[in-house]
Parts: sequence; structure tokens; C-alpha cells
Amino acid sequence: MNYSIGEFSRLTDIGIYTLRYYEKEVLITPDRKENGRRMYSENDVKWVEFIKRLKDTGMPIKEIKKYAALRAVGNSTLRERMTMLKKHRTNLNEQISKSQEHLQKLDDKIAFYQSEIERVYQKT
Repeated sequence: MNYSIGEFSRLTDIGIYTLRYYEKEVLITPDRKENGRRMYSENDVKWVEFIKRLKDTGMPIKEIKKYAALRAVGNSTLRERMTMLKKHRTNLNEQISKSQEHLQKLDDKIAFYQSEIERVYQKT
């Protein structure tokens, strides 16, 4: 199935201006009708969802552009793309670990306040 830019925007929850920016940055390359209008496919939907996931997990746009360029080259870049994703996974795991540490410290502080509140109000 093919989608116009408006349909694609609604389907992917990405604004039209952002889609045009992605196209300008060569992150996506929709097909064109004879009249020049963009046509997006189901493969484009999957690709944009992956781009969104990479962004949501903190991959810089510069790296996403590099990944997109490698993807456009084809199967000869599979190893390089896998290496990029493994590196990103390592970075993401480090972020998760730090966030878990921060969460634990926050939980510790909340427990301290809870204990102090109970101690103070038991005396009154």
C-alpha cells in the first residue's frame, strides 16, 4: 500500500515538516509519482519506526544518518550496521545502569524521609 505524505504523517505520528527534513537529510527517500508527489510504502513505515526508536534511545541524528547511508548501500554494509547497533546497545545499557543507580539513590532518600517523618510524628 502507498501513502501520501499526509497519510504517512498521521500513520507514523511524525509531522510533515519533520518528514521533509528527514528527506532532506537523506534519512528517508520516498518514491515519487509522475506528478512529483511523494509516495510512502509499508517499508517506509517500518524504517521510520526504526528511526524513531533509535532517536528515542538516544542515538544522535548524525549516527542515524550514517546508519541510513549504510542501509542505502545494501547488504555489503550489514557488518558495519551491526557494529553500530552493538555500540549503541552498549551506550544504552550504560545509560540504563546509570539511571538505575540514580533511581536507587532517589529511593534511598525517599525511604530516609519516610523514616524521619514517621519518627518525628510518633513523638507528637
